[in-house]
Amino acid sequence: MSLELRHLRYFLAVADTLHFGRAAERLGMSQPPLSQQIRQLETLLGAQLFVRSHRRVQLTPAGEVLLDQARDILQRVDKAVDTVQRAQRGESGELRIGLTRATPLSPQIPRAIFSYRQQHPQVQMQLREMNSLRQIEALLADELDVGIIRKRVLPDELTAQHLFDDPLALVVHASHPALRGKDPASARLSLKQFALDPFVGFSRDSGAGIHDHVITLCRNAGFSPRIVQEAGESSTLISLVAAGLGVCVLPSSCSHIQVEGACFVALADRGAASEIQLAWRREAVTPLLRQFIALLKREVTG
Repeated sequence: MSLELRHLRYFLAVADTLHFGRAAERLGMSQPPLSQQIRQLETLLGAQLFVRSHRRVQLTPAGEVLLDQARDILQRVDKAVDTVQRAQRGESGELRIGLTRATPLSPQIPRAIFSYRQQHPQVQMQLREMNSLRQIEALLADELDVGIIRKRVLPDELTAQHLFDDPLALVVHASHPALRGKDPASARLSLKQFALDPFVGFSRDSGAGIHDHVITLCRNAGFSPRIVQEAGESSTLISLVAAGLGVCVLPSSCSHIQVEGACFVALADRGAASEIQLAWRREAVTPLLRQFIALLKREVTG
């Protein structure tokens, strides 16, 4: 026979009460089996743990030593069990999340992540800023667990779910003729009105996920955009518009970036929205990731 955790639990019950009858009642058992279990423990340890008399029960010096050790052992076992169960429920562990630079500007994302942190404080979250293309590479290399990206064609190893649509807006100079007599905050313009304008935009290799979408929207409006300047950052493109180099199409979430001389105007064109997705490796779905995906979708969609 070997020492088992139940022996330590029985021992602690008696040590806490110093009474076999009360200890047995606490454990939901009768006194004779409890006395037998304590004798087994003493035999296994080769030490007397209690001094018994008709009037009282006392711990021996060996029992005093075991008392602290038993408490520590059982506390660590209980903690281990709790940690494992939390991991199984997706309530603990580490989660590596990719975000594009503009994604946190959409109020849904910070709100959803804040809610997740409040509900699961034991989850260690690493938020990493990467463009959509870099996130895909990081997911494939197991450097991220989940990415919040703009829709694009994904490798077979990855899967994605729709999160929300981020409307696209036209960024024009405040003095542009198309705004004459209009309030930029309430105006809606069509891309075909800007067929002759120069455009500034993201380069395709910037990985922003917007370049091809803008080209498609312009072609659907009956023209190919004349792109005179490319950049990799939204703030740079807005500044180029403010400098009079051309017009630009950006996610409306970027309107938080205020540059004097540049105005965001809603687009009336069909399909003028950038789809935000959650992406992850098909073969790497853990309870933690499953819990995060479900909560984020629930918080974002309301």
